[in-house]
Amino acid sequence: MTQRRGALALTVLVLIASTSALLGQSKDDKKKDDAQKKEIANVVKIVDGVAAGQPAANDLSLAWVREDVLKAQGNKQYVPFTVQIDPSKLTTPNVAFYWRVVAKNAAAPEPAAAGKKDDKDKDKVKKTDYAYEDITFVPVTQGQTPLRISRSFTVPAGEYEIFLVAKEPTPEKAPKNAPPPKMSLLKQPVTVPDFWNNELSTSSVIVAQRIDPLPAPLTPQQQADRPYALGMMEIVPSFDTKFAKKAELSTFMLIYNPKVDAANKPDVTVEYNFYQKPAGAPEKFFNKTNPQALNAQTLPPNFDLAAGHQLQSGQAVPLASFPEGDYRLEIKVTDKIANKTLTRELNFTVSPS
Repeated sequence: MTQRRGALALTVLVLIASTSALLGQSKDDKKKDDAQKKEIANVVKIVDGVAAGQPAANDLSLAWVREDVLKAQGNKQYVPFTVQIDPSKLTTPNVAFYWRVVAKNAAAPEPAAAGKKDDKDKDKVKKTDYAYEDITFVPVTQGQTPLRISRSFTVPAGEYEIFLVAKEPTPEKAPKNAPPPKMSLLKQPVTVPDFWNNELSTSSVIVAQRIDPLPAPLTPQQQADRPYALGMMEIVPSFDTKFAKKAELSTFMLIYNPKVDAANKPDVTVEYNFYQKPAGAPEKFFNKTNPQALNAQTLPPNFDLAAGHQLQSGQAVPLASFPEGDYRLEIKVTDKIANKTLTRELNFTVSPS
């Protein structure tokens, strides 16, 4: 079948730093103005209350859209995620967005010892429960419905619960009898796999609107605002798996921990098989792309996993030949040296428009 793009640029260096943007530890904290610092304190207090069992509002229709997981440095995983809110419900030009990542098996903070503790000790006790914590102030673009916010966190493998808050900033001088700022709080469980166990694995399969080259790696602040920028490229993800026939299905993933030969080269084959899912009937094979061979003959001579090069795979398949309906894409990754195979799946729909 026709495919516009086979394997992507295979020597792109994608080293995702193990960012640590914990509240109170960011270098930018000193630059925050007093209003933002007060807002941070307000939001943290709200989350602490919900974590203790208090009810949560959802004035802004905050909803989790998706998360993806990729390998980071330092035995950690990088998790870009996206939420959305309804901007028509906002009355402010920006929204405070806070996220706290808590390990489900984390030990409870130690109780304070008798006697007075200084602020540093109190903060130290408080933070033992959090794997990650950050806040940002997002400008509201009029007419953008829904308003999607993409950010990230970096954590070891494990089971986590994410506390997320979207809130109108509290005005410095609120009018008398003014309603309280609108806010939403959401709790979302996330499972983070281990990409550092030397077992064959892949990142999430990311459906992309497009993949743009970057003239240079982003600064840490730019990376925080654009978490799908990876090295010298930026993925613009698609959050809808319903496609018009005139569109194409574009996918991207990274392959982790393949075995290598004497020349330090992997020998991996990636197959993309499409299955139709007729309503009320068993699925049936529809078509496939040509298998991708990622080995010493197809990879650049200087390709070296030990140097941080990433083995990546992707397809951009035009959907004009796909009849309308539901489909399952099966991606089969075979490590010929290790004699191991794994599969990833993606469900999508083809519609007339």
